[in-house]
Amino acid sequence: MDEEYDVIVLGTGLTECILSGIMSVNGKKVLHMDRNPYYGGESSSITPLEELYKRFTLPDSPPESMGRGRDWNVDLIPKFLMANDLMGMFEKRRFRKFLVFVANFDENDPKTFEGVDPKTTTMRDVYKKFDLGQDVIDFTGHALALYRTDDYLDVPCLETINRIKLYSESLARYGKSPYLYPLYGLGELPQGFARLSAIYGGTYMLNKPVDDIVMEGGKVIGVKSEGEVARCKQLICDPSYIPDRVRKAGQVIRVICILSHPIKNTNDANSCQIIIPQNQVNRNSDIYVCMISYAHNVAAQGKYIAIVSTTVETSEPEAEIEPALELLEPIDQKFVAISDLYEPTDDGTESQVFASRSYDATTHFETTCNDIKDIYKRMTGTDFDFENMKRKQNDVFGEDEQ
Repeated sequence: MDEEYDVIVLGTGLTECILSGIMSVNGKKVLHMDRNPYYGGESSSITPLEELYKRFTLPDSPPESMGRGRDWNVDLIPKFLMANDLMGMFEKRRFRKFLVFVANFDENDPKTFEGVDPKTTTMRDVYKKFDLGQDVIDFTGHALALYRTDDYLDVPCLETINRIKLYSESLARYGKSPYLYPLYGLGELPQGFARLSAIYGGTYMLNKPVDDIVMEGGKVIGVKSEGEVARCKQLICDPSYIPDRVRKAGQVIRVICILSHPIKNTNDANSCQIIIPQNQVNRNSDIYVCMISYAHNVAAQGKYIAIVSTTVETSEPEAEIEPALELLEPIDQKFVAISDLYEPTDDGTESQVFASRSYDATTHFETTCNDIKDIYKRMTGTDFDFENMKRKQNDVFGEDEQ
């Protein structure tokens, strides 16, 4: 371990693994360590089911009705990837006209603007133009464009139109849903990026204690572990490795619910995402429900896992998610977790220590992707270029077959 690296990464959460993969593909020499004996950190998948009961200190073992423990892979922090039986809503004439306008909209072709100026017209005015009601506006802003507040209503509409286009195009590409979810749970994703890093020469060490982050003149120069120091120019880590360089920015409540039935009024879907917009329940934050099932190899046959999450706003977090829990009844077993959300206190340009943010309550990857792109830019001084990454991979693996 007594070597010099360009980048050391601490923690194998999804954010850290993706950045580790990117840095390795970019030709950096990377050492990736985790104090835990497993991948994933906060965003790991827990298996077997007995382990989940232990983690949440439940006194009993899972009942026999839950099936075999090893048939379960339960994500602690579920996120869908953007790739509903919403058609009733889509077919309403005004909303349909709005969606056709969005689908045809091209910021480089004024003929598609229909009197809307993408740089000055607010989204509130666009909704008004199509005479959309409040429920439809809540749905469009929070479930399609994935905004977490209503601030977007009073800024120019271009970004919102592009977000709705992404949803529509993902829906068109994958049929019934615009979302993707990996079989065996999200725990597979960090490992996939870890393998990518390893292919490009990255070194991985699990179950490796981190004794100290070595600084010199206010700048990171290495990481000490078991008496040895690995030297580095830059450090990436999750907040748990540097408690003195992060601040608490709030809390999130997540409730993992095991069900023996699909969620009501979802056409017996074996997976779905439900977003309850803040306005509908007199809150400042949306409530998210992510449901997956045995169809994704994450639960025993006939079983479903629904995970409810939201940003904590009161001293009674469990009461805050009651509207979502009511949708899930009856619930076989609940696992409740309230987590602190941390963010870095500085941007890392002086210290070269770059901390990720804690995973928020959303059930999609947008905020995580934004954090990854933000850290990448602060580390390299340039925007992340996905096409360039693909070109570098093609140099190693050859072109994808079309």
